[in-house]
Amino acid sequence: MPSKPRSLLGAGNDPRDGGSPARIGLIILVACLLTLSCAGKAGNQEEGGSTGPKPKLETAVIRVGPTSVEVEVAREAEERERGLMFRKSLEEGKGMLFVFEADQRLAFWMKNTMIPLSLAYIASDGTIRQILELEPGSLDPVASERSVRYALEVPRGWFERAGVVVGDRVEIPLRD
Repeated sequence: MPSKPRSLLGAGNDPRDGGSPARIGLIILVACLLTLSCAGKAGNQEEGGSTGPKPKLETAVIRVGPTSVEVEVAREAEERERGLMFRKSLEEGKGMLFVFEADQRLAFWMKNTMIPLSLAYIASDGTIRQILELEPGSLDPVASERSVRYALEVPRGWFERAGVVVGDRVEIPLRD
């Protein structure tokens, strides 16, 4: 003889009652916790699905040719990989300085970066070797022509507006 159908909630004696009040309460509690858990994750996600709050980076004011710029300093691999991704804007006179452990040929792309940027590749002695324009969202790597230690991203056109050119020096008063 086939068994009587049971409610998904039910474990009570009568299949018509949907289960005991304690069991119903437990199911409601689990549903609420799942909802809050999902809402918390969604609240911490930025565009593109990156989870967790944006880490606070060290900041510094560096001299760039005839002017100065306030930068966030990306030293660790994770900080450099994230860079300016998911930002909606970058104020004039601000930027991000990428610090590498050793001189090397670098290449930057603009994955998940929708801010138009200019990029300077900087040698370990502080000399600007290249200034390039980066295309928002581009996955094409923009490589340095030679080994460098630093890269500086600023709002597109900032170097030109500030009178900064290839060959200018950058004073980086940071620990290496």
